[in-house]
Amino acid sequence: MDSLEKIGTNHYRLPKKGDRLADIDLFLSEELLSKLGEDRSLEQLVNASKLRGALSPVVGMPDIHEGYGLPIGGVAAFDIEEGLISAGAVGFDINCGVRLLRTNIEAKKVNQNMLWNLIEKIEEKIPTGIGTKSRVEHQFSLEEVTQKGAQKIITEGFGWREDIEAIEENGKMEQADLEAVSEKAIGRGRRQLATLGGGNHFIEIQEISEIYDKSLASSFGLTKGNISVMIHSGSRGFGHQICSDYLDILMEAARRERIFIPQKGLAAAPINSKEGQDYFAAMAAAVNFAFANRQLMANEVREVFGEIFAADPKKDLEMQTVYDVAHNIAKFEDFENKKILIHRKGATRAFPKGHPMLDGKYKGIGQPAIVPGSMGTASYVMVGQEDAKKSWYSINHGSGRLMSRRQASRTISEEEFKKSMGEIIYNAPNWRLLADEAPGAYKNIQEVIDTLVEAGLAKKVAKMKPLAVIKGAGAEG
Repeated sequence: MDSLEKIGTNHYRLPKKGDRLADIDLFLSEELLSKLGEDRSLEQLVNASKLRGALSPVVGMPDIHEGYGLPIGGVAAFDIEEGLISAGAVGFDINCGVRLLRTNIEAKKVNQNMLWNLIEKIEEKIPTGIGTKSRVEHQFSLEEVTQKGAQKIITEGFGWREDIEAIEENGKMEQADLEAVSEKAIGRGRRQLATLGGGNHFIEIQEISEIYDKSLASSFGLTKGNISVMIHSGSRGFGHQICSDYLDILMEAARRERIFIPQKGLAAAPINSKEGQDYFAAMAAAVNFAFANRQLMANEVREVFGEIFAADPKKDLEMQTVYDVAHNIAKFEDFENKKILIHRKGATRAFPKGHPMLDGKYKGIGQPAIVPGSMGTASYVMVGQEDAKKSWYSINHGSGRLMSRRQASRTISEEEFKKSMGEIIYNAPNWRLLADEAPGAYKNIQEVIDTLVEAGLAKKVAKMKPLAVIKGAGAEG
């Protein structure tokens, strides 16, 4: 393979050549670049650049690591006339994403007993782990949830009207159609609404420990020293099954149309084909499911805080949604006066102030981009800068794995795990249940964040440190 060319600060390029139809751009520090050869993530970006209609550049974020098809931390944009839509370039956990709630509660007034009470009460309300069953299975119509997303949940009284403008897509993606979803996926969806799941999903109680931009932080409602809550989950088995189903459907469509697909993980079909349109409709249904899922969990978290603090979550605790962002999604967006399809897999949309697709309260200041760290490390609120157009207005979605789950479980010792967690409370009775999510299994979040800041794609607004973490056991699937 040709050598990478350094074209800017923390910015490398593999130019299009031969069967590579698009440039490949990587946003990596020298330290992160030195680790790139340890997995197949660059090879996966190269494969994505060979798909018909791919636009330059195919992008790798600083949290990039090997996935199925497109690497996690990958962004791929396509021309809507000639291009393809790929299930593998979205991923299995469709609309895995993060919601951040702020509060006016001072962290110094919250002791460890209160934190234990909070996470125990939250776990009573929200099922965690793989295979757990929804407690609201018969309370909502799956058809309405997948059509109307978080908006349906809010109109039923499980949230506040102002939540809507603080959710990407206002909590509802158009073109969703349950008719494009298999019965097997529907069955899994009915059982898993309002559940956290396992893997890297979590609910975290945090302290806002640093403010980098006072004006933006104030606009986002973030105050140093206050408590925040982060909810990280997605469409669960519903989205996973949709991806599994459409990998086969799209691959068959590509064979029929004699379209070159480098590997099944990038299974794709023309955007305007029946299969392509069906996948988009099914994916949008999973996107809406995930927005509804996080909305319901946010409502439960608010109720627990209200109970523990004997206060109204809205009037007294000011538990407003800062923002809710999607990580695994394909969306039609206007880019430099042209409509294109952007796949973000393990990447976060980061529109700067004044972006034509922003409206409401964030139009003049930019969209909050929420970047969680690993369990035991800091998370960040960022905002995109105009130079983020180099990455299709995208930034990283987290810190990114250094070790596979199996490697982490095999190599991280009890001493290492407990030392890395320090005084952070976690819900698992046995540390081994969370070893694959240990901080040591992930890249340094500070290095990852600074890489994008130095490259000019985003700026830091606030930093949150974890105080208590709820995780579900098992790998998400």
